[in-house]
Amino acid sequence: MSRVQLALNVADIDEAIAFYTKLFDTEPAKVRPGYANFAIVDPPLKLVLIEDANQTPGTLNHLGVEVSTTDAVKSAQVRLATEGVPTALEEETTCCYAVQDKVWIDGPDGEPWEIYTVLSDAETPAGQLRSAAPGESACCRPRSEPVEHAAGASSCR
Repeated sequence: MSRVQLALNVADIDEAIAFYTKLFDTEPAKVRPGYANFAIVDPPLKLVLIEDANQTPGTLNHLGVEVSTTDAVKSAQVRLATEGVPTALEEETTCCYAVQDKVWIDGPDGEPWEIYTVLSDAETPAGQLRSAAPGESACCRPRSEPVEHAAGASSCR
């Protein structure tokens, strides 16, 4: 199963959780300090909320496509690279309260996209959620010049 992911910056995580619970008639799948995600069945959507006082509330943090296996991530990376799209591969990276395999690409206007699979749940120390600030290499933030990484490498260290 695949579904689109939308990650938003929010000013107040509790207020955002209350709103999106009502909007999608679904309780969050995961709630942590400053973070929540919803696994919405209809429409198929992974909605991620990131509380960040340094970002404008309601702005896009990043986009993604959640896939079911690491093979699907690697297949997407190979397909995109073959098409000439620069990619950044991250394997077993801990980000957004999960261990993930992912490939990052930038859209035509610089919007960050990830194709990822969740390997397991994880506790992520505070401060390791993605920052949307350009040029920062915080967790979940693709580098400005994508480079393939070796297995186990992470931008979150």
